[in-house]
Amino acid sequence: MGERTEAVTRKILRALEGDARRGPAQVARMVGVAEEEVAAAIERLERDGVIRGYRTAIDWDRVEERVVAFIDVGVSPQRDVGFDQVAARIYRHPEVRSVHLVSGGHDLRVVVEGAGIREVAAFVAEKLSSIDHVTATNTHFLLRAYKEDGKVLIDETPDDDRLAVTP
Repeated sequence: MGERTEAVTRKILRALEGDARRGPAQVARMVGVAEEEVAAAIERLERDGVIRGYRTAIDWDRVEERVVAFIDVGVSPQRDVGFDQVAARIYRHPEVRSVHLVSGGHDLRVVVEGAGIREVAAFVAEKLSSIDHVTATNTHFLLRAYKEDGKVLIDETPDDDRLAVTP
């Protein structure tokens, strides 16, 4: 891929990352290239697995009650596969939203979603902790989301620098 093509590809990806509803015509205007070039690039990026899907940012707290937990998982890595097989066993569970290999005190960061604390606790106790090579878990429950996937989830009020007046 040439330098120009790489730059255009990055611009196309940034435009779609900002709003996946943008069509090729709108992205072409934003990037400054022909619509056909954008459509061909998107098709290639989907085929090559660079674009893995399209998401909608939803503030679920406005729709339903749910519990999100961040679970730090200690893993004893396996010979020749490291953490990959354990991560695969974890991410196959439907409750699991994401799994990341991280640095620090634990090896994996797992994000789990459930209808309540008991559902998440059951997942940790019955499914996660029983996986071979999982050595420890440390669960943190989400209390409030302010920003997710680049989208602010709170209604922001204009800055008011005035001092509060009290009687």
